[in-house]
Amino acid sequence: MQPIVKIFQRFVTLLAIVVLCTSCGGYLPDLSYNPWKVVQLPSDKILLDIGFTGNPAHGWLVGSEGTLLESNDGGETWQLREVDLDDEKVRFTSVSFSGQEGWIVGEPSILLHTTDEGKSWSRIPLSPKLPGKPNQIFALGPQSAEMTTDVGAIYQTQDGGSTWKAMVQEAVGVFRNISRSPEGQYVTVSAKGNFYSTWEPGQQAWTPHNRNSSRRVQNMGFLADGRLWMLARGGQIQFTNSPSTEDWADPLYPEKSTSWGLLDLSYRTPEEIWVTGGSGNLLCSLDGGKTWQKDREVENVASNFYKVIFLSPEKGFIIGQNGVLLKYQEPAQAA
Repeated sequence: MQPIVKIFQRFVTLLAIVVLCTSCGGYLPDLSYNPWKVVQLPSDKILLDIGFTGNPAHGWLVGSEGTLLESNDGGETWQLREVDLDDEKVRFTSVSFSGQEGWIVGEPSILLHTTDEGKSWSRIPLSPKLPGKPNQIFALGPQSAEMTTDVGAIYQTQDGGSTWKAMVQEAVGVFRNISRSPEGQYVTVSAKGNFYSTWEPGQQAWTPHNRNSSRRVQNMGFLADGRLWMLARGGQIQFTNSPSTEDWADPLYPEKSTSWGLLDLSYRTPEEIWVTGGSGNLLCSLDGGKTWQKDREVENVASNFYKVIFLSPEKGFIIGQNGVLLKYQEPAQAA
């Protein structure tokens, strides 16, 4: 009889703990609407980036194994496209457009250029002495683009890719991710998340910064006003109070009761923030980060959500593994 009593006592204790944790607010409330829908794609390859031309209905998706997809209806449907690369195995990592002119970079050392929204793509030769492999490309205007490599070299062209100027004299080394502000500043996170580095036009080298907590940094980026955001291990979010890299506000932990990894962050409006994570986790703040909710209707999507991008308040996408793409569609409640 005594063992049964002990088992019952343990059950009651565990139940009390669960009730207590729930009442402490550790679990986020549900978002009252789900503005994201899964887009069916004709590919299950790893997707890495998305970009739209000057025509908001015309977009391109790039990814592993030379994956190239085109949409002519704003991202509702996508069709596979091919570029003749002489059977070379490539991994397209970034795509960017300025009007009709676009660029795609990838590994190993590939650069594609178009001036007609992708009706035709031409391959631009890159120097075999290029430090690292092309990683990101940013279209800046007519015949102008900025390209980074996977060791933090930065190059700029103003003649359609015929010549390139090195913007930084010393590369930063292998990094986890890299982000660029509209003003041309960069922030990159080291491969192990131990530190981060910043660079701005005119500097000869990257400036390293120690992380401001014991948690390893997962991802970083810029806000529209020049401030920085940071995602760290254990579900931590942090913002700077000003553009200064030394002016960090107190860290936020939207969902203390879990340890889901947070992977990317993007603002839809000045107050509405979306944060993606592993295992279909998607968080939202409607008040600039003061309070948080969770979009639980996408938890059944079997994917880690690697990247969230808003091209405008009305046009947004989430890129996940296994060919998963989510498209934002503004609901009546948030209109």
